[in-house]
Amino acid sequence: MASVTVYCSSSTHLDPDFHEPAVIVGAELARRGITLVYGGGCVGLMGEIARAARAGGGRVIGIITRRLMDAERADHGCDELIVVETMRERKTLLAQRADGFLVLPGGIGTYEEFFEVLVARQLGEHDKPIGVINSHGYFNPLIAMIEHGIEHRFIKSGTRSRFFMHPEPRPVIDHVCGALAPCPSNVGVRNGVSAPD
Repeated sequence: MASVTVYCSSSTHLDPDFHEPAVIVGAELARRGITLVYGGGCVGLMGEIARAARAGGGRVIGIITRRLMDAERADHGCDELIVVETMRERKTLLAQRADGFLVLPGGIGTYEEFFEVLVARQLGEHDKPIGVINSHGYFNPLIAMIEHGIEHRFIKSGTRSRFFMHPEPRPVIDHVCGALAPCPSNVGVRNGVSAPD
């Protein structure tokens, strides 16, 4: 695996506990020689991941819109900083540049990006692994929503197997990087860990 795209928050108002997993992600990607591809900002979890990757000697590619260069404080320390005009262009490049995806806690933009790559995988548009780091149970309501959709037959049960979730970063990185066998169907979350059928 050459590169991983990370989706996460750019908020500066987060509980400090959410920052440690982001630092681990950046450091681990660098240690494994995997290029970080991300939203190109210096703030929030975005900034933490990029700084940690650089500190570990990793390569960092940022992709940001011209409009967000100030709001997310574009990271000019990236090995490659790509500035585009629209969010659609940004998301397309973030997906194209990835061999796999990591999702950390974030807001509606992060949710949108997660669902976009999840739907694309379900439709067979890509077969790239998707890993979700469920720090402090942040994504438990998301899993409950997916299970609710499955229960009422709006969502296919196979959706569970399209991504891997764990509360700690390293098992998720291991999965996305292929160090683990393909995950079985994920059913619910027990203490933040995807549980097999």
